[in-house]
Amino acid sequence: MIFSSYSFLLFLAIVFSGYYILNLTGQSKFAKVWLVLSSFYFYAQGSLSFLPFFIFTVFYNYVIGTLLVREKSTIKRKLLFGLGLAENIALLGYFKYSDFFIENFNFVFKTNLDLLHLALPIGISFFTFQLIAYIVDCYRGETKEYSLINYLLFITFFPQLIVGPIIHHKDVVPQFENKNNLKFNKHNIMLGLFIFSLGCAKKVMIADPLTHFAQAYFNDVNSGGLFMALFSSLSYTFSYYFDLSGYADMAIGLGLFFNINLPQNFNSPYKSRNFRDYWRRWHMSLSKFLSDYVFRSVYKSGAGSVRFYGAVMTTFLVSGFWHGAGWRFVLWGGINGIFVCMVHFMTRKNWSLPTALAWFLTFVGIVGTRIIFVANSTHEAFFVMKKMVNITVYNGWAKSAILSELWHFTVDNVYVLSLLFLSMIIAFFFKNTKEITEKFDASYKFAFATGALIILSLFQMSNVADFLYFQF
Repeated sequence: MIFSSYSFLLFLAIVFSGYYILNLTGQSKFAKVWLVLSSFYFYAQGSLSFLPFFIFTVFYNYVIGTLLVREKSTIKRKLLFGLGLAENIALLGYFKYSDFFIENFNFVFKTNLDLLHLALPIGISFFTFQLIAYIVDCYRGETKEYSLINYLLFITFFPQLIVGPIIHHKDVVPQFENKNNLKFNKHNIMLGLFIFSLGCAKKVMIADPLTHFAQAYFNDVNSGGLFMALFSSLSYTFSYYFDLSGYADMAIGLGLFFNINLPQNFNSPYKSRNFRDYWRRWHMSLSKFLSDYVFRSVYKSGAGSVRFYGAVMTTFLVSGFWHGAGWRFVLWGGINGIFVCMVHFMTRKNWSLPTALAWFLTFVGIVGTRIIFVANSTHEAFFVMKKMVNITVYNGWAKSAILSELWHFTVDNVYVLSLLFLSMIIAFFFKNTKEITEKFDASYKFAFATGALIILSLFQMSNVADFLYFQF
């Protein structure tokens, strides 16, 4: 069920009404149960066949986590932790990485084992990370025993269940425990509706058209020339940003409907002047998880430069493999890791580049790594890059021919290129959602903006596409 769809808006109206009716009649426990059951129903609309596994892993991890909090024996705690970690990794590994390992096994040992072709359960990468963080913190003694209903809300809360933001139990469970958050809060509803409208507009009015344009080319990279490769790559670069940040905005807005503050996930990442800054601004909840549970598990303060750079590379290789079951995702993660290591090295040497040059090189790197991310294979990714940078193509073209080719390409794709230009202006020069909402008030200005964005989005919902991160 897509947030930017008519069916979801009907679902939201029913869930929202039922939740507050139960709270207003003093049935707060049933209101929470209603929200959990609604979230399970929401999940079933995207991955019905996986629902039994999802229910099992949610309850299994609660039992393991609760036993870890209560258990005092070191040996038993290690055993419980191993059982919890193994279940999460096994479930994710089976559904997401089985074919990857079979393909590589066949390649190395010259066998011919059949692939499983399993459908990827929606959201499995996201909720698995949340469950792992919960189990790790229980093992470390950094959390308390939660009630079953508040734990279930933490894992299943439908606004963030499918594509994040990845939430931490310490940030969210106390909000579900707070009785004041059960009350109807008009300001939060209005703010949530405004943020939701921003995200919805990002998704249906900008991201979807750019994605359709870029996908058409990347499905057949031999079908276009220099300009098609260049503008399709740029379109994917910006469609991913507006698609995922649009989802995050909608999730944050929906959370506020229920007085739950979800973490910000994007902070104008394309304004970054280096890759370290970029990864502090892009998919911030994922970056925080990887920093807390991967990087800090490998590197301890004072361990030395070699260990530090090794931890950075390990973190980004894990990030790449988390994103997809393929060597090009590992390559994507490795390249990002190298870029971040380069920034740290330059910082330690007190080397710096002019701001404009640093930003330009960073953005070129972002586009390049995005090509690797979206291409069907590593070979096709480098084919597209070569087509974009091969200046020998100009040798056989007169200047007038180049301009003529660009003119005809622009005329044929004027709508998409206009959207691409608009997306650049917004990403590079406008305030982001967090900055815009810092001055939110219940004025006619924000009410008009909310209404206009929702109405415009409603007209586009008949051709809505899946969120790009549904595949992860």
